[in-house]
Amino acid sequence: MMIEKACTTDIGPAVTAAGLAAVNEASRQADRILGPRPLPGTPEWEAEQGDAATTRDIATGLLQLRIELALGLDPFGTVLGLRRWGATWELIARAAGVSRQAAHERWGKRVRETLGLPESAEADL
Repeated sequence: MMIEKACTTDIGPAVTAAGLAAVNEASRQADRILGPRPLPGTPEWEAEQGDAATTRDIATGLLQLRIELALGLDPFGTVLGLRRWGATWELIARAAGVSRQAAHERWGKRVRETLGLPESAEADL
């Protein structure tokens, strides 16, 4: 009975849960590598507002992308976030260890479709 259940039970929900846990852990590890974010109200926090905050978000996303790829996870959500924060395909490609063209071919269409952009607009994102 147990063997039958192990071989036939729908594992979809378990796969989804494990995948989400892995993505969350990749994000946590990226934050750990970069170090803690400054506490609100401190001079360090003030220094990280504006462009510096975006830089930290992009750096965290690039680390998360590298971790997810090393784990064999689909990093599409991370790539989407990176593009929305303004990361270039060249930067994403560098983190992924591929050419700019390869990164764009792998994720560009999905990014464009997810954001509802025409082909010409995605290049400017």
